[in-house]
Formats: sequence, structure tokens, C-alpha cells
Amino acid sequence: MTATLEHANLTVSDPKATASWLCDLFDWHIRWQGAAINGGFTVHVGTKDSYLALYAPVDPAKMVDSTYATVGGLNHVGIVVDDLDAVEARVKSAGFKPYNHADYEPGKRFYFDDNDGVEYEVIAYS
Repeated sequence: MTATLEHANLTVSDPKATASWLCDLFDWHIRWQGAAINGGFTVHVGTKDSYLALYAPVDPAKMVDSTYATVGGLNHVGIVVDDLDAVEARVKSAGFKPYNHADYEPGKRFYFDDNDGVEYEVIAYS
């Protein structure tokens, strides 16, 4: 049996804005957008095979603690790219600050946080 991850659903403050910079950074596209549960709004952004569902509730609650200390919290989203240096340049141009660079088998990586506090890990295996 083979299983693959189709999508993850993240709560963000502005799904359209988040989708826009994700498209710019990773050459993704918007797959779908529209009304969502409890009067919220969702944008699906990614590739033909997988995506992030970006959800905004009508009345969002602010994160109060680190997700690494919260059971059920999202710690980070890992995204594999072909050219780590090119994507890091895009991340910087988008106004995000890369950190925690690591070069270990089997690949190289760095992290950055978005404006909603979502942590992204960008990885290259080549």
C-alpha cells in the first residue's frame, strides 16, 4: 500500500494574501477558493497533486503559546524544492527572514515564519 499526503489545512488571517506569496515563492497555483465551514473562507493553493488549504474563520482566535508545546498544534510545514538558494532569495524578497540553516544527510534546509506565525521548512535533496 502506498499513501501520500494530499493536503494540510491551516488557519491564517488572510487566505488570499497567503496564497499569493506561496504562489510567488513556490510557483504554485490556486486550485480552488470559496466559502467554508462556519462562514469562513478557504483558498486551496499548491500543485495538481497536493496543496495547502488556507482557512480564515469569521472570528479568529490568536495563538497564545508555541505550537511546539501544544498537543495538536502545527509545528511546521515542510516543502521540497529543487533550488534552495533561489527559493531563499524569494523568501527574503517577500520580506520573510530565513533562519536555522542546516546541511545534513540527505539534504539542505532552512526555516522561515510567515506573518501569522506559521513556520515553514524549505528542503532541497539535490
